[in-house]
Amino acid sequence: MVRLGEDFVFPSPRSADSHGIVAYGGDLNPQRIIQAYKNGIFPWFESDDDLLWWSPDPRMILYPEKIKVSKSLKSFIKKTTLKVTFNNDFEEVINSCSNIKRLGQKGTWITPGLKKSFIKLHEMGLAISVEVWKNSEIVGGLYGLDLGDIFCGESMFSKSTNASKLALVSLSLELKKNSYRFIDCQVPSQHLKSMGAEEISRDEFLKILIK
Repeated sequence: MVRLGEDFVFPSPRSADSHGIVAYGGDLNPQRIIQAYKNGIFPWFESDDDLLWWSPDPRMILYPEKIKVSKSLKSFIKKTTLKVTFNNDFEEVINSCSNIKRLGQKGTWITPGLKKSFIKLHEMGLAISVEVWKNSEIVGGLYGLDLGDIFCGESMFSKSTNASKLALVSLSLELKKNSYRFIDCQVPSQHLKSMGAEEISRDEFLKILIK
């Protein structure tokens, strides 16, 4: 496993170990994060003092046009009074993603350093948030990195039934309208699979990433 230096050069993601770890160290400079994602690598760790950079195999992606909306979710979306906005309150979304309690998970990978970097990326116009509102309160949402025609999803949260699903459906519709190729969901999960996300090999992912 390679220790990163001061430059923003990464080893090949195909050099990842059996866990999917490509490298360690470096820093969370926004330019380094951008370079990582462009190479199919992302940061994932529990402490800003122990940075790890990953490219897992398999990978999960979601094509915006293939998102699955169940009959019950369609009915919910049709009737709901929840409102959806984009980039209205990025900091609230990333803070909520880091604070929400998740089943079987201790703590969060969204460390203070990572928050700071993604807030800077948002200020640069490269990190995007989706907010779901119940009256004046944000009750769900997601955020991620925008690579121009690919959206790299980082995290989502929900404080109200179907709020995060509504955020994902709204994002997918917007990405489809703007001809984005796919959403990088990073690590496979049953929840995302139920909404149409697909597992593909790392090699396949890297091939479509750099088309």
